[in-house]
Amino acid sequence: MSSSKTQIPPLPSTPAIQTLGATSVDPSIWSRFSNYVSEHKVAVFTIGAVIVVAGAGGVYYYHKGANTPATTSEGKSGKKRKTKKKAENAPANEVKEKEKEKEKVEEKKKAKAEEISAEEALPEVTEENVESFTDDQRKNYANQLKLAGNKAYGAKDYTLAIDLYSQAILCKPDPIFYSNRSACYNALSDWDKVIEDTTAALVLDPEYVKALNRRANAYEQLERYSEALLDFTASCIIDSFRNEGSAQSVERLLKKLAETKGKAMLASKPKKLPSATFVTNYLQSFRAKPNPPGLDDSATLSDNTGDYWLRAGLEAVKLRTASSYEEAAAAFEKALELGTSSHEALALNWRATFRYLKGDSKEALEDLTKSIELEPSFTQSYIKRASMSLELGDRDAAAKDFESALEKNADDPDIYYHRAQLNFICGEFGDASKDYQKSIDIDPSFIFSHIQLGVTHYKMGSIASSMATFRRCIKNFERVPDVYNYYGELLLDQGKFEEAIEKFDTAVEMEKSEKPLCMNVLPLINKALALFQWRQEFSEAEDLCSKALIIDPDCDIAVATMAQLLLQQGRVVDALKYFERAAELSRTEGEIVNALSYAEATRTQLEVQEKYPQLAGKLQGGMGPAISR
Repeated sequence: MSSSKTQIPPLPSTPAIQTLGATSVDPSIWSRFSNYVSEHKVAVFTIGAVIVVAGAGGVYYYHKGANTPATTSEGKSGKKRKTKKKAENAPANEVKEKEKEKEKVEEKKKAKAEEISAEEALPEVTEENVESFTDDQRKNYANQLKLAGNKAYGAKDYTLAIDLYSQAILCKPDPIFYSNRSACYNALSDWDKVIEDTTAALVLDPEYVKALNRRANAYEQLERYSEALLDFTASCIIDSFRNEGSAQSVERLLKKLAETKGKAMLASKPKKLPSATFVTNYLQSFRAKPNPPGLDDSATLSDNTGDYWLRAGLEAVKLRTASSYEEAAAAFEKALELGTSSHEALALNWRATFRYLKGDSKEALEDLTKSIELEPSFTQSYIKRASMSLELGDRDAAAKDFESALEKNADDPDIYYHRAQLNFICGEFGDASKDYQKSIDIDPSFIFSHIQLGVTHYKMGSIASSMATFRRCIKNFERVPDVYNYYGELLLDQGKFEEAIEKFDTAVEMEKSEKPLCMNVLPLINKALALFQWRQEFSEAEDLCSKALIIDPDCDIAVATMAQLLLQQGRVVDALKYFERAAELSRTEGEIVNALSYAEATRTQLEVQEKYPQLAGKLQGGMGPAISR
């Protein structure tokens, strides 16, 4: 595995970084599998397959322009008189011109037909007389009619070409004749007729690539995206993925189909928290702070006050389980409903956090804006609002919030850490490195600044510096499992499988002993991926993913990894279920579209195998080499 191709993801500072869309950097196994598949287009063929249809309008205007009267050598005064007279008689002249033009077109068609018929000595073939021809006559007439049809098509006389190809088909039902006639309908944008003729051609020759591509284009024009995707995919397989145009069409249709379904899914999707792993990774990207005065453990609070519920929410967050996060979200809502004594800005900040995690960015932004208005010095609200702006694609707003936060408190290390994340996402690794280092200078006890600095150096090509950073981390934070997990990822990226697995095992054991009730499942998934890449140990890799899903049933990373493992084994039906589950677990539209792209690709693979059983061998043969790197 080449380190120059694989992207090492940053720590999950914000869900923006976890977005699965093309513009985001993913901290999960999603990004690794996406890179893996992109480097091996054959592995998941439908993740790796613009038809431009020329209309007849240009021809019409060309002929119309060609009929414009030529300029004579008359003087200017003569031209003016003619122009004036022409303007006065414009309505009548226009009708006459149109009639003349129509007559000329008909005469040209008639002359062209006579010319072609005379030249080729073509018979008039009908359903009634075709039975009277001998086999040799039918064969000869069919060939002559096809050649005449080709000439008419070349002259853009599509109506005549259709008639000639139709006569040829009466003589001999040939897939080429149907395909040629479909090309005429294609030029006329008669998509239903295109589908009808290409289908007839494919009945006669199921592997006729040109007919498949033309029918796929017609399906796409009619917004029948699933059928278009199926045809382009079959075309790719038949051509052994050599046709870049068909491959690009598959990519485009997958995206279009996934976007269409994704919008519908998002509109009906209930707002819910993502997996406990996701929430934990986001929350731990902020340095932990003690409860403010009045919300500490010694304070006596009544359960009918907002302060009581705010403290309850803060305590629930510390438990780091799926159920405790749900309790925290409800507690913050109740705190604001009842009203707090002097902690409304903090309550708004936390409610915004959980609304954001549920995918409700609009309401979350409103809460954070109110929080800032109430307490302008509360820098964490600026940071979180910047994260949300970044996820929504507004980098300028994000940068502005970081500037505002620094104006309030230039010594807050979280500002530099999260601004570094923004720079990392945007590929500005030099600036990211400086901010991570600044965060460390202010507070060297925060492990994730060190980890991210090491990852950034790795991205910059400073492998030795990166490895040295992680070795120092292990020395200084020897009981923090995240260090071993991320160090293992870098080793895995270098193909040092045994060392990587050793680090993942260490991280897993630490997670079990240090955090038995809220174990981070990422080391389990990383080990599964390592075994898959190294020795193709699918069984053990599956077991590890299954364990991860028992611990965190809603972990989208584990679900997606399991789907890919199943797909690589040819267990397409099972893989499809996991891909669809991954889409259900996704938070944002970008994540949903990415997961649905995999689901639709897998579904199409099943349909290809069912509809074109003769291609199954090519499909499986093509997928084989991509399993190992």
